[in-house]
Amino acid sequence: MSPNLQAELGAAVRTVLDEMGATLAQLIAVLDEERDALTSADAKALNRAGEAKQMLMRRLEQLDVERLHLCSTSVEATAQAEPTWRELLKSLAACRDKNQRNGALVGQRLNQVRRALSVLTGTDAQVGTYNPSGAFQGTHRSVTLAQA
Repeated sequence: MSPNLQAELGAAVRTVLDEMGATLAQLIAVLDEERDALTSADAKALNRAGEAKQMLMRRLEQLDVERLHLCSTSVEATAQAEPTWRELLKSLAACRDKNQRNGALVGQRLNQVRRALSVLTGTDAQVGTYNPSGAFQGTHRSVTLAQA
């Protein structure tokens, strides 16, 4: 492979990795916004954060396809980009951790809502089965506190 082509491939890989880094920085900010929306129970902000997160994840997937293609054509470009890629992997791990924490917040909120509904409807949300159509059927308590 000619040195000029090798240099162009190296520059292309660096460009893709730089774009990935910028996208990851945006994703970290969106995950923080999502956490804030979850803690403040702001549904509109949560929807915005969810949409932004999906868009950024699609962009990261596209960039990774480009990175893999470029790296498959040049071992030298891959080797040159290795330190940057390791840093991006650390940022990806941070995103994963933030997303898991946000998911835990969602799980806590869901459990709170289920318990509240259980008290109001007299249905034990923790015990039940699924009917043939796939809908969850809880067991009923002897006394209903409220009906919808």
